[in-house]
Amino acid sequence: MAVRRACVPHDVDGDKSAGLEVKIGIRHEDKSTWEGRAPLVPADIKQLVNEHGIEFVIQNSPTRRIPAAEYAAAGATMVDTLDGCPLVMGVKEIPLELIEPKKTYVYFSHTIKGQAANMPALKRLMQLGCTLIDYERIVDEQGRRLVFFGEYAGLAGMIDTLWLLGRRLTQEGIATPFAQVTAAHEYADLADAERHIRALGDHIRASGLPDGHPPMVCGFAGYGNVSRGAQRVYDWLGGDELKPEELGSKPLSHGTCYKVVFQEKHIAAPKNPAATFNLQDYYEHPDRYQAAFFDHVPHLTLLMNCIYWDSRYPRLITQAQFQQLYSDGTQPRLRVIGDVSCDINGSLECTTSADGPGNPAYVYDPVTGATHYGVEGNGPVVLAVDFLPAELPIDSSRYFSQALRPFIPALANTDFSRPLEESDLPPELRRATIVYAGKLAPPFERLAKYVEAR
Repeated sequence: MAVRRACVPHDVDGDKSAGLEVKIGIRHEDKSTWEGRAPLVPADIKQLVNEHGIEFVIQNSPTRRIPAAEYAAAGATMVDTLDGCPLVMGVKEIPLELIEPKKTYVYFSHTIKGQAANMPALKRLMQLGCTLIDYERIVDEQGRRLVFFGEYAGLAGMIDTLWLLGRRLTQEGIATPFAQVTAAHEYADLADAERHIRALGDHIRASGLPDGHPPMVCGFAGYGNVSRGAQRVYDWLGGDELKPEELGSKPLSHGTCYKVVFQEKHIAAPKNPAATFNLQDYYEHPDRYQAAFFDHVPHLTLLMNCIYWDSRYPRLITQAQFQQLYSDGTQPRLRVIGDVSCDINGSLECTTSADGPGNPAYVYDPVTGATHYGVEGNGPVVLAVDFLPAELPIDSSRYFSQALRPFIPALANTDFSRPLEESDLPPELRRATIVYAGKLAPPFERLAKYVEAR
């Protein structure tokens, strides 16, 4: 699996004799008992220790899926606390009470949209004179992300969506091969899931789907890293791809699993009927566009939502449109929505909350807007888990670590006592610095209004 690294100029210059002796700590993830990932895996730590002399300490964890013995064998030291580490790396958000003065933290902070839930942590980091580097903003000059779990969110989300489809159809009295799919976290690893789902695809192609099951059509909203991961799993079933324009007009076979990939031009249309869709104009002036996705929805069995969305853009499906879909009292073709993007009350108004792998899905009642956990009831099943890669913890950690490893030598050799503009941080990490020595970095000063609001 290819990882973009060409733009990282600091991969080969990590001689500790020329830099600082910084001890890097990797923290225990405590946001959820389901969280077993780590930002760096033993194989990459071993290489960094051997080639660059970097010292790593790993906080003991009851949930991390990679054994402590493997980290110790790689040259890291296992500890109970990270008190002596000026630089701490993790995956998910850090509790307020664990943030320590003057330290540098590297993790997914989920703050760049001014997310209300995480403004207290941002404020605390500023009050304590800390530095925050966010993986989400490690990007190249074109703004393309370089370090991400996104593909694994799509992989786990698609596996879970097929699992939920099997459960929903079984509840309706329709027996299908999808009933054999399990949740992503129940497979030994990604390879185990692939072997199983490919075998189910072989069976479907040979025997078709049973009477009562409509032709299988899965729609993918978006085409980035998350969508590519979801499509990768769906492609294990084998099948054909339809163009959005073919939905409702092309005859479909019961022995084929179809996929449809929707781009922005299929999701939104110019408000001016004389205008044509222009992608750059859509990004710069979303107010000129209106929702155009709903006409595709009646033709879909599954919908995988993999788009980036904020309130400037039209929604994919509103509550009123869900009501319309179910208005005649019959079961529409749509059974499950895999909302991998998982924006609460965002592009899909059926996504009203999110939970972990223990309660991954609920049924959304299109009439009342109420939800209840499980797969039974009037309305679509909605998969809403906001840390799906954690369901494939070892595979996703290896992938993430491979992308992150080239940045570690420069990070370890940065003198964070110097002003940001004079620091040795490479441009990719400088762009990812949200807070530096307690102050919002210039690109993120706009977050001050959100911090003060909290």
